[in-house]
Amino acid sequence: MANIVPALLLFSAVLLAAAVYFLHDGGSSNENNATTRTHLHFYMHDQYTGPNPTAALIVPGRAPLPDATGTSSRRFGDIAVMNNVLTEGPQRGSPAVGTAQGFTVRVSERGTVNALSMHLVIEAGEYARSSLVVNSRVDTDLAVRESVIVGGTGRFRFARGYALSRSYDYDLAKGGVVEVDVYLY
Repeated sequence: MANIVPALLLFSAVLLAAAVYFLHDGGSSNENNATTRTHLHFYMHDQYTGPNPTAALIVPGRAPLPDATGTSSRRFGDIAVMNNVLTEGPQRGSPAVGTAQGFTVRVSERGTVNALSMHLVIEAGEYARSSLVVNSRVDTDLAVRESVIVGGTGRFRFARGYALSRSYDYDLAKGGVVEVDVYLY
């Protein structure tokens, strides 16, 4: 019995080491794993107005607080939903690659800070039928905004990374075009 305990401990240690190795490096040898140093670039078209808006304010927050100019259309507690097209280029007629589906909640009493929950659904190319999950605090007053990639589906299962977004041509009241770079590792 005394000889079995060291052998059992050694076997347990080897089993634990193998589990840690496979959990840490589990997808690296899988050729379907697209999360190894992948860069995606596209443009998101966010339209609040027109005949077919792709984003809408669904819950208005409390009365606007004045900003530095003395007026603001931004309200603490605003909740907006989106189903925005993602395209290869910034032009409206550029080929579509997917959609950005989700919602934002204005969480700052002054300024433009939002809590963002969004799925980037890829519908064309080698990553078609895959999606990325974005969850972040976004300050839209910044020139470059960083968001966190917390997961995905299909070729992006267990994805981790970040997205950088910049206003390409944007008007807060009407919407516009946002340039997005996604980096996965």
